[in-house]
Amino acid sequence: MKKFVTILLALVMVFALAACAAGTESTESSDSAMSSQSGSEASRTSAEPQEQNSSETPSDAGNESDASGEAPSEPADSTESSSEQEPEGSKILVAYFSATNNTEGVAQKLADGLGADLYEITPEQPYTDADLNYNNSGSRSSVEMNDPSARPAITGSVENMEQYDVVFIGYPIWWGEAPRIMSTFIESYDFSEKTLVAFCTSASSGFGSSDKALRSAANGATWLDGHRFSASVSSDDVLAWANGLGIN
Repeated sequence: MKKFVTILLALVMVFALAACAAGTESTESSDSAMSSQSGSEASRTSAEPQEQNSSETPSDAGNESDASGEAPSEPADSTESSSEQEPEGSKILVAYFSATNNTEGVAQKLADGLGADLYEITPEQPYTDADLNYNNSGSRSSVEMNDPSARPAITGSVENMEQYDVVFIGYPIWWGEAPRIMSTFIESYDFSEKTLVAFCTSASSGFGSSDKALRSAANGATWLDGHRFSASVSSDDVLAWANGLGIN
């Protein structure tokens, strides 16, 4: 009986050892298979090329034709219409000499109405009341007007005279003419291809041929008919005359 039990225990141990060996072998085989499969997949993944979306480049994309086979139309150039500007009006200067401020008032109204630049022709030696005494043949103004070659000096000058297309020339009437200082001004610049218009002020004298000497001195300029104003002329009347010239 004791011998039988011993044999039985031995058989049980043999079976148990056999089962453990089989389980271990199965596990190792499974692990080995999984490791082999993972290695295979990793190898396959690294061997396959990555998909690249390189059929278009930034420079090519804009030239791509659409599905109809026609190249997409380019958007209209919005700057084309804006670049077409209306022609600008003439650049205008109102230059004047005013010994008693009467011509200055008219010049200011003219410049304001036309949006023009204003320039005062200033004598280097200002005129006094005694200088303007036309009853005195020895007064400064009398002496100058009796000498066609007199050219009173001017202080200052017009900057960039070339930019102006139209120049209004204003002055008082002295002895039926423009003061000699106006000839000094006209002879100081090149008025070629410019339009010149004279205007004057006086108590009673008309415009007459007061701009005759000025016209002769401004070679190449186009002269329009001048006009005489009273010192009390309204801004509307001054502007109506200027607009009637058709300079704009």
